Amino acid sequence: MPLRGVASAAAGALVMLLGAAGPATAGGPGGDDAVVLRWKPCKGETQAAFDCAVANVPLDHTRPERRTIELAVIRHRAAEPAERAGTLFFNPGGPGGPGTVGLPELYEKFPRDLRDRYDIVSWDPRGVGESTAVRCFASAREAAAWQAEVPPFPVGEREQRAFTASYADLAQRCQRDDPELLRHISTADTARDLDLLRRATGEERLNYWGISYGTLLGATYANLFPERVGRLVVDGNVDPQAWVNRGATGEPELNTFLRLGSHLGSAGALEQFLGHCGRAPVTGCVFSAGSPAATRAKYHSLLRRLAKRPVGEWTYARTVSEVRGGLYTVHPGWAGIADTLQGLWGGRAPVDPGTVAAEPARYPGFEQSVAVMCAESPNPISPDRYPGLERRAVAEAGALGSWWAWANEPCTAWPARAARPYTGPWNRTTAHPVLVVNPTYDPSTPYASGRAMAAELGSARLLTLDGYGHTALDNPSACVGRHVVRYFRTGALPPEGARCAQDLPPFVERLPEPAPPPPASAGTPTETLPAGRAPEVLPSYGVWPPEVASGLLPPRNVVRTPSRR
Repeated sequence: MPLRGVASAAAGALVMLLGAAGPATAGGPGGDDAVVLRWKPCKGETQAAFDCAVANVPLDHTRPERRTIELAVIRHRAAEPAERAGTLFFNPGGPGGPGTVGLPELYEKFPRDLRDRYDIVSWDPRGVGESTAVRCFASAREAAAWQAEVPPFPVGEREQRAFTASYADLAQRCQRDDPELLRHISTADTARDLDLLRRATGEERLNYWGISYGTLLGATYANLFPERVGRLVVDGNVDPQAWVNRGATGEPELNTFLRLGSHLGSAGALEQFLGHCGRAPVTGCVFSAGSPAATRAKYHSLLRRLAKRPVGEWTYARTVSEVRGGLYTVHPGWAGIADTLQGLWGGRAPVDPGTVAAEPARYPGFEQSVAVMCAESPNPISPDRYPGLERRAVAEAGALGSWWAWANEPCTAWPARAARPYTGPWNRTTAHPVLVVNPTYDPSTPYASGRAMAAELGSARLLTLDGYGHTALDNPSACVGRHVVRYFRTGALPPEGARCAQDLPPFVERLPEPAPPPPASAGTPTETLPAGRAPEVLPSYGVWPPEVASGLLPPRNVVRTPSRR
């Protein structure tokens, strides 16, 4: 999942879903036919509190009478049924992120008010997970064995030739399996599925929170169905114009991720990681060398050593790839990076969680993100272009640029193009304005993409999260949470230029205990809670305490958020 690596998704299990769809003649948008969701308790241990169903939708929304496909759907019902306000849809990103995994893993990170008041619903998009999926191998074991032989990115001409050949082989496998499906898994197809699911839950308008690639899905929905937009939050944003490369003639100069600036986002986040680690004591960051400069030097020295001699199975490419992925979630991801790097510095290979000898817990599905991206986002079609793209990316972003340059090379051999992708316009006026959220140091969807999304949509407001990691949902901020809750409940947007801080700085386990609030005086409004429910204790609204932020957070990031009125 290049854009959005759902926390622990590789170790999570996708289980058989109980339930069946109702009458399966789901027509195109605006038609009279409907999807019927028959909910039953999910069977998986990680899904114990969730309900599951299956929806049948048309493979081709312009010809609904032909083939239908299945979507695996999951929901958690509102925790306070008496306060229920409706349904909130969630997409965990990817492309290729299965909602039946992502929602259970991230559910507790949603603000409690949303969990109390909304049925939160997600699904495995078409082509993904337990839905009718792109599966190019006979078994999960065969897929995992194939993947284990391909490096995260190639180093040197010999590996480059092998890398290109491996993904050409993958393309042939996928073409043999279901070529018709490959042409109908675009973001636009999924947006039309989402509209059918909205109707199936009885909602007049869509309430939605999409993260990472899910922001592109949200923007696509907003422009296909602008009159059906209720409250729509896009968090950790893909620049739609960069994704579709609209206006380009001929073969694009850059691949998708370099157009998005993902290599620059990763480089900026890595610099922050190394700076914070160097300022922290070794008890906070085990890789610290005593100062930011010394820690950066230590990191680059380690990469040079690994380029000459791996530590066990930990090659230069694998280490760079693991660092990239670990930057996504500050807690516990950054501490995990530090542990890994320090172990390699001492010549100790981190322990692998397992091998491909046994059947994996779930089908890996790595080809599913390739299938969506390569079918609709333009990329250079000659493998000979990618070494030059890598040189450019490395010059701009260091070693992490190699990963982002080669991540789209599989598109050179991909056999399918989306039948009807959506390429704009992106500025249609929606029934309600969209709330755009983006961290300033996002390692995958950089802050510039959040600003672009807010500018390109017809009506939107940008809320800045002064912090780190990929998406605000996965890197919690009580400040962002309060703005989002207020938006969903009332439609009110944050003030222009509003900024928030994350709840915890990097390498800090907890903040000092806040001073007790003053007693409520006569005439001061207080929140009335249901009997037996304790009030939620939240960090201060806006910024980290000075004694915590000092020396950790760049001063320009400490910006006080305007108080709520």
